Amino acid sequence: MSERVAVRKTYKLFIGGKFPRSESGRSYLVQSSNVSLASRKDARDAVVAARAAVKGWAGATAYNRGQILYRAAEMLEGRREQFVALGVPGDEVDAAVDRWVWYAGWSDKLPQVYGGANPVAGPYFNLSSPEPTGVVAVVAPERPALLGLVSVIAPAIVTGNTVVVAASPTEPLAAVTLAEVLATSDLPGGVVNILTGRITETAPTLAAHMDVNAIDLTGVTDAELAADLEVRAAENLKRVLRPAPADQDWSADPGLARMTNLLETKTVWHPKGV
Repeated sequence: MSERVAVRKTYKLFIGGKFPRSESGRSYLVQSSNVSLASRKDARDAVVAARAAVKGWAGATAYNRGQILYRAAEMLEGRREQFVALGVPGDEVDAAVDRWVWYAGWSDKLPQVYGGANPVAGPYFNLSSPEPTGVVAVVAPERPALLGLVSVIAPAIVTGNTVVVAASPTEPLAAVTLAEVLATSDLPGGVVNILTGRITETAPTLAAHMDVNAIDLTGVTDAELAADLEVRAAENLKRVLRPAPADQDWSADPGLARMTNLLETKTVWHPKGV
């Protein structure tokens, strides 16, 4: 009797809640595993999926979004050993779980902190309320592979945005495995889309895309590329988050800036009743 041949896994893209191969059919080798190499067309498809998910996700209650992020923490906790087997340190997995929980807790509190009634002179109510920016493109940091990824995805989606993530080309396995976690976390398809492959191929497409409202350049380490992406983003006045400093401490308290930077504030006037 011949020995059983193991089924080798091909790590695919995560677009619209599904796991397609790159439309180009390309892949590259990482840790003896085949990983899909995203094309510009894949990036455009991911933006379409993210845009389609905006209305439902932004319209969900803050409580519901928080519950889904907490579910992601639960599922990630259950897959701890799988991430460790991929080379992610155990304490980093634990920190990533805690980061999901931390952001989940802010889902229904942020509007109370950054919104409210404004004092005005006149018979009016003047109310300010934070709202999501829309579709956010994110260049994920290379390291820490998992904690860094969670630290850029969670603050964007907890506030009602949808994201297209260009994962680190050298550390993609944690990103695609995180996608498998999210796919089983009640997260609607299209809220998070993950592309693996060359940042230099997908990021310029995302920066120039007219249906992307903001771009987070956290993981861009090449100053020339960062400058080029900012120029492309200026075409439709995208909000731009600059690259993280080289000494960024991802284990530190993240603060609220990553959430508030991806929010718009809507102010409405309403006459007081007589």
